[in-house]
Amino acid sequence: METLAFVTIMQLIETGEITLVTSSILAFENHKNPFQSRQQWVNYCLNYAKQHQTVNAGIQKEAKQLENEGIKPMDALHVACAEFMGCDYFLTSDDRLIKRYKSNILQVKNPVEFIFLLTEKNHERKNVK
Repeated sequence: METLAFVTIMQLIETGEITLVTSSILAFENHKNPFQSRQQWVNYCLNYAKQHQTVNAGIQKEAKQLENEGIKPMDALHVACAEFMGCDYFLTSDDRLIKRYKSNILQVKNPVEFIFLLTEKNHERKNVK
Protein backbone atom coordinates (compact mmCIF):
# COMPACT_ATOMS: atom_id res chain seq x y z
CA MET A 1 0.00 0.00 0.00
CA GLU A 2 2.79 2.45 0.85
CA THR A 3 4.46 1.92 -2.52
CA LEU A 4 1.21 2.62 -4.34
CA ALA A 5 0.62 5.68 -2.15
CA PHE A 6 4.13 6.93 -2.89
CA VAL A 7 3.62 6.52 -6.64
CA THR A 8 0.35 8.43 -6.38
CA ILE A 9 2.02 11.18 -4.36
CA MET A 10 4.78 11.49 -6.96
CA GLN A 11 2.16 11.79 -9.70
CA LEU A 12 0.43 14.56 -7.74
CA ILE A 13 3.78 16.33 -7.33
CA GLU A 14 4.64 15.96 -11.03
CA THR A 15 1.27 17.44 -12.05
CA GLY A 16 1.61 20.29 -9.56
CA GLU A 17 -1.43 19.29 -7.49
CA ILE A 18 0.72 19.15 -4.36
CA THR A 19 4.08 20.77 -3.64
CA LEU A 20 7.18 18.91 -2.51
CA VAL A 21 9.70 20.74 -0.34
CA THR A 22 13.03 19.51 0.95
CA SER A 23 15.80 20.44 3.34
CA SER A 24 19.52 20.21 3.82
CA ILE A 25 18.84 17.42 6.34
CA LEU A 26 17.35 15.18 3.66
CA ALA A 27 20.22 15.99 1.28
CA PHE A 28 22.71 15.14 4.05
CA GLU A 29 21.02 11.83 4.85
CA ASN A 30 20.73 10.89 1.20
CA HIS A 31 24.41 11.66 0.61
CA LYS A 32 25.27 9.14 3.35
CA ASN A 33 23.09 6.43 1.76
CA PRO A 34 25.39 3.50 0.84
CA PHE A 35 23.04 2.31 -1.92
CA GLN A 36 23.83 4.33 -5.02
CA SER A 37 20.63 3.38 -6.88
CA ARG A 38 18.47 4.49 -3.93
CA GLN A 39 20.51 7.68 -3.60
CA GLN A 40 19.92 8.43 -7.30
CA TRP A 41 16.19 7.73 -6.93
CA VAL A 42 15.88 10.12 -4.00
CA ASN A 43 17.80 12.79 -5.94
CA TYR A 44 15.44 12.29 -8.88
CA CYS A 45 12.42 12.76 -6.62
CA LEU A 46 13.96 15.80 -4.94
CA ASN A 47 14.36 17.49 -8.32
CA TYR A 48 10.61 18.12 -8.07
CA ALA A 49 10.98 20.09 -4.83
CA LYS A 50 9.83 23.70 -5.16
CA GLN A 51 11.61 24.90 -2.01
CA HIS A 52 14.78 23.94 -0.17
CA GLN A 53 15.34 24.83 3.48
CA THR A 54 18.74 25.05 5.10
CA VAL A 55 19.00 24.45 8.82
CA ASN A 56 19.28 27.65 10.84
CA ALA A 57 19.36 28.53 14.55
CA GLY A 58 15.56 28.70 14.80
CA ILE A 59 15.19 25.25 13.29
CA GLN A 60 17.86 23.85 15.60
CA LYS A 61 16.07 25.35 18.62
CA GLU A 62 12.72 23.83 17.58
CA ALA A 63 14.40 20.48 16.88
CA LYS A 64 15.79 20.43 20.43
CA GLN A 65 12.28 20.98 21.79
CA LEU A 66 10.99 18.12 19.64
CA GLU A 67 13.80 15.91 20.93
CA ASN A 68 12.63 16.67 24.46
CA GLU A 69 9.26 15.20 23.42
CA GLY A 70 10.95 11.92 22.50
CA ILE A 71 11.56 12.48 18.79
CA LYS A 72 14.89 11.24 17.44
CA PRO A 73 17.41 14.00 16.60
CA MET A 74 17.40 13.62 12.79
CA ASP A 75 13.61 13.26 12.71
CA ALA A 76 13.34 16.36 14.89
CA LEU A 77 15.41 18.33 12.37
CA HIS A 78 13.25 17.09 9.48
CA VAL A 79 10.04 18.07 11.27
CA ALA A 80 11.43 21.41 12.45
CA CYS A 81 12.35 22.26 8.85
CA ALA A 82 8.84 21.38 7.69
CA GLU A 83 7.34 23.54 10.44
CA PHE A 84 9.64 26.44 9.57
CA MET A 85 8.67 26.19 5.89
CA GLY A 86 4.98 26.34 6.75
CA CYS A 87 4.16 22.87 5.44
CA ASP A 88 0.68 21.50 6.01
CA TYR A 89 1.84 17.87 6.05
CA PHE A 90 4.96 15.88 6.87
CA LEU A 91 4.97 12.38 5.38
CA THR A 92 6.83 9.50 6.97
CA SER A 93 6.63 5.75 7.37
CA ASP A 94 7.97 6.04 10.91
CA ASP A 95 5.06 5.08 13.21
CA ARG A 96 7.03 6.15 16.27
CA LEU A 97 7.42 9.68 14.90
CA ILE A 98 3.74 9.86 13.96
CA LYS A 99 2.73 8.90 17.51
CA ARG A 100 5.17 11.24 19.27
CA TYR A 101 4.56 14.43 17.29
CA LYS A 102 1.96 16.37 19.27
CA SER A 103 2.03 19.87 17.79
CA ASN A 104 -0.76 21.30 15.65
CA ILE A 105 1.68 23.17 13.41
CA LEU A 106 1.53 20.45 10.76
CA GLN A 107 -0.01 17.03 10.29
CA VAL A 108 2.38 14.08 10.39
CA LYS A 109 0.95 11.23 8.31
CA ASN A 110 2.14 8.09 6.62
CA PRO A 111 1.76 8.11 2.82
CA VAL A 112 -1.30 5.83 2.84
CA GLU A 113 -3.14 7.99 5.39
CA PHE A 114 -2.25 11.06 3.34
CA ILE A 115 -3.79 9.61 0.16
CA PHE A 116 -6.94 8.62 2.07
CA LEU A 117 -7.10 12.14 3.51
CA LEU A 118 -6.74 13.72 0.07
CA THR A 119 -9.38 11.39 -1.36
CA GLU A 120 -11.77 12.24 1.47
CA LYS A 121 -11.21 15.99 1.07
CA ASN A 122 -11.65 15.72 -2.69
CA HIS A 123 -14.90 13.82 -2.18
CA GLU A 124 -16.13 16.44 0.32
CA ARG A 125 -15.40 19.27 -2.14
CA LYS A 126 -17.41 17.59 -4.87
CA ASN A 127 -20.40 17.16 -2.56
CA VAL A 128 -20.50 20.73 -1.25
CA LYS A 129 -23.53 22.69 -2.47
